[in-house]
Amino acid sequence: MQRTAGKELALAPLQDWGEESEDGAVYSVSLRRQRSQRLSPGEGPRDSQSPSPHADAFLHYRTSKVRVLRAAHLERLVGELVSGDREQDPSFVPAFLATHRAFVPTARVLGLLLPPPPPPLPPWVEIKKAEGQDQSFNKNLRAVVSVLGSWLRDHPQDFWDPPAHSDLGSVRTFLSWAAPLGTEALEAEKLQGNFLEEAQQGQEEEEQPQARAGPPASAQTRSPDSQEGCLEEEEGLVREGPDLLDFSVDEVAQQLTLMDAELFSRVRSCECLGSVWSQRDRPGAAGTAPTVRATVTQFNTVTGCVLGSVLGEPGLAAPQRAQRLEKWIRIAQRCRELRNFSSLRAILSALQSNPIYRLKSSWGAVSREPLSTFRKLSQIFSDENNHLSSREILSQEEATEGPQEEDTPPGNLPSKLPPGPVPYLGTFLTDLVMLDTALPDMLEGDLINFEKRRKEWEILARIQQLQRRCRGYCLSPRPPILAALRAQRQLSEEQSYRISRVIEPPAPSCPSSPRVRRRISLTKRLSAKLSRERGSSPSGSPGDPSSPTSSLSPGSPPSSPRTRDPPPGSPPASPGPQGHSTKLPLSLTLSCPRIPLVGQQGSEVRVIRVSIENDHGNLYRSILLTSQDKAPSVVQRALQKHNVAQPWARDYQLFQVLPGDREFLIPDNANVFYAMSPAAPGDFMLRRKGEARHTTSVSLT
Repeated sequence: MQRTAGKELALAPLQDWGEESEDGAVYSVSLRRQRSQRLSPGEGPRDSQSPSPHADAFLHYRTSKVRVLRAAHLERLVGELVSGDREQDPSFVPAFLATHRAFVPTARVLGLLLPPPPPPLPPWVEIKKAEGQDQSFNKNLRAVVSVLGSWLRDHPQDFWDPPAHSDLGSVRTFLSWAAPLGTEALEAEKLQGNFLEEAQQGQEEEEQPQARAGPPASAQTRSPDSQEGCLEEEEGLVREGPDLLDFSVDEVAQQLTLMDAELFSRVRSCECLGSVWSQRDRPGAAGTAPTVRATVTQFNTVTGCVLGSVLGEPGLAAPQRAQRLEKWIRIAQRCRELRNFSSLRAILSALQSNPIYRLKSSWGAVSREPLSTFRKLSQIFSDENNHLSSREILSQEEATEGPQEEDTPPGNLPSKLPPGPVPYLGTFLTDLVMLDTALPDMLEGDLINFEKRRKEWEILARIQQLQRRCRGYCLSPRPPILAALRAQRQLSEEQSYRISRVIEPPAPSCPSSPRVRRRISLTKRLSAKLSRERGSSPSGSPGDPSSPTSSLSPGSPPSSPRTRDPPPGSPPASPGPQGHSTKLPLSLTLSCPRIPLVGQQGSEVRVIRVSIENDHGNLYRSILLTSQDKAPSVVQRALQKHNVAQPWARDYQLFQVLPGDREFLIPDNANVFYAMSPAAPGDFMLRRKGEARHTTSVSLT
């Protein structure tokens, strides 16, 4: 059978082959097919520059073996930085530098990476002989210098260790003899100067009194118990300077975009790792992930500004309050046009919160066009299919080319790509937290699971790409608008709901006080979401604030996006009631991505929290529990997460924490997934056998 000349077979260019194990390392092996054109008989080299099709020409494929490091001991990982093949595995070095702080400190890596200086040569040794005496050493030396150059350039904060900055000092000492005139040595010197300057500025700021106007107004005002006192308090406020809504829609949206872009550009990728961000609530971890916390504060500030401006004056008539709602909807739409998804979600979160949602008279006075815009914007952050809508829109915005605005001066952007988008950081934090929960840190043989770090690096690389795009915004700060933003009164949860009830008293059928929804942790919400995916239908409607399964995400979609415009006097159907919470921290607005498990159905999983009872407080670690996990394996994985020696696993018992200060002992060798109480939160406790505790124990019988 003759084959048409030049016809290419539809074969996969990369095919998985298996794994290879070496001393202290496991490699994933794949076969890469590369096409090469073989010359027909009689065709000379001179014809290669202008090839022409020949009837007897055929395609030739060359198969090469590609090895990618999957797991290894720390010493092998550090050695791979120097001796690894950059062509076969180009992502290894950036992935290691971006994620190494999750499993090893910087000082330990430098101790293994930096070679000692060579001994001084005797004066009678000729220099020419010395130059060629060890070519392999010089090659490794150049590789180490290259790695340090990338490290100093891409992750300079890894060397921040005040006051001495000893890690940076070790790098400078090495570069002083390895590459004294290279760009890496200059970069290290510059970084040392920047660290000293930052330390000096921080010291001066501590010595000077606070220049700002003090804490937010919510911390300065009292919280009266009666509605009359709340109304008097609000009417007695004296506002200095213009209100935030006194400025135009474009001005407010541009300033919000400017602040969000600057804060997002400063986010350090290592702080987004699940192993780092999930520990932010530990005792003594107040300074953890400061750049990520800054974005959380900005998100909460924008949300508080919306609540404060809409609810801040209870004496306003419904049409006047509707005008404020319409203006915030227009600001949200302008943020969408500026590709600022962070403030867009913050504004929508506030408008969908229960204190504003329940204002039926105000929503009834909102025009039809703003309501339609509000519904369309709310659908962007639909939580269906793991927020697929917002993810697809963000990907489309990343691929957008061409100028964003007609009046943008030419030459301001380094390329044709428009600035932004500014993403909602919570989506990436969710994925990283779930990766850290689902994948183990160590594999069999005490090997570091570097495949997990590669998956984390894929998310961090996208964050870094978006950060580069955000630096293209050409917006100038407007001090009056920034001052109005800081001066906007921030209402507490109780204040916002109480003021809302003053504006529109509840119907006689409503209870005298709202059911206060306590803050639910990320793990509990993920567990509830996974439980709903298993098909359980707990009591309470999805939009009922009193239902324990109600969504807490501020960006929840409309309960029925296809609902027609509401009649006058009723709130829009799109913003579902979100409880009376006004503080919407980024850490509490994360949703659960579905994690596929090999050989298991995605419905038979649940995220649980396991803590160890000790004298240092009950710190928990999240574990992905499957329907096949028994008590010994859960105990062992929990101890591994808590960095406790594995041989002690048999000395611990697993208890499920139940409401009412009760506990349920999980029997040894029992299936934890089916033995646990599904109605109780997924909180567990590890306790040494024989230790007594004054709580009510529950048995299986």
